[in-house]
Amino acid sequence: MTVVAFIGVGAMGAGMAANQAKAGRTVRAFDLSAAALARAVEAGCVAAGSIAEAVAGADVVITMLPAGPHVRAVYAEHILPHAPKSALLLDCSTIDVDSARAVAAQAKAAGFVAADAPVSGGTAAADAGTLAFMVGCEEAAFTRIEEALAPMSRVTIRAGESGAGQAAKICNNMLLGISMIGTCEAFALAEKLGLAPDRFFEIASKSSGQCWSLTSYSPWPGVGPQTASDRGYEGGFATAMMLKDLKLAQDAAAQAGASTPLGAQAEALYALLARHGYGPKDFSIMLQFLRGAAAP
Repeated sequence: MTVVAFIGVGAMGAGMAANQAKAGRTVRAFDLSAAALARAVEAGCVAAGSIAEAVAGADVVITMLPAGPHVRAVYAEHILPHAPKSALLLDCSTIDVDSARAVAAQAKAAGFVAADAPVSGGTAAADAGTLAFMVGCEEAAFTRIEEALAPMSRVTIRAGESGAGQAAKICNNMLLGISMIGTCEAFALAEKLGLAPDRFFEIASKSSGQCWSLTSYSPWPGVGPQTASDRGYEGGFATAMMLKDLKLAQDAAAQAGASTPLGAQAEALYALLARHGYGPKDFSIMLQFLRGAAAP
């Protein structure tokens, strides 16, 4: 039986680890949060007392951590010294490209096969096992990586060499953040012009304004498929997480010399939303903020 060490079973990692367990794999979970670890056990995982305990004898090690410094430290101090060299190391965190490349280089130097494999889809897809994975790895390792990710994945795409997965994730989420703001602005303007939100949705979803933020993740409650907006903007993709990804995009743009004016404006708007206390809410609450319905 495949043994999976899963480090970080918070909002995203919980569903991902649970789907590994549902696939019949032995999942040793570790998290600094006792509550998160307890939920993982309820979902069929085995609690590990430390990262070293979790990775000992593991076939696959998956990390889902907050930021680059956490990934660097966990790999250097806990995973590389204690995991067997045969283990496949997959970092599914969303971090900066430089950290992803540095960790992959350290892992390769230590004799491991490693990849950056950030995800798209939010907590609903994590729970359903329908995430999209963007993988940075050596081409020869991709089949093995794809099989390891299968219980959590709707689609797994190799973006390129180490760091390419993170590059794809950063660019994708910058586009998502920008398009959601545009969608929210359009709904808010349609309302001011006397156009019913369901009429606008029907027209725009069949016209040139159609985009994922409109038709698959409508920010207007009760319009389109059920989304976080129908749950009071709870769950989904937190504003604070979108802000984190936009900051990563802006840092990457500065380093690469890329011009991303809309990305910069999106970062500023989500930062404003977060400063008003909406960091934990789904990022589509931008609609209510623009309408003036989300009080400062």
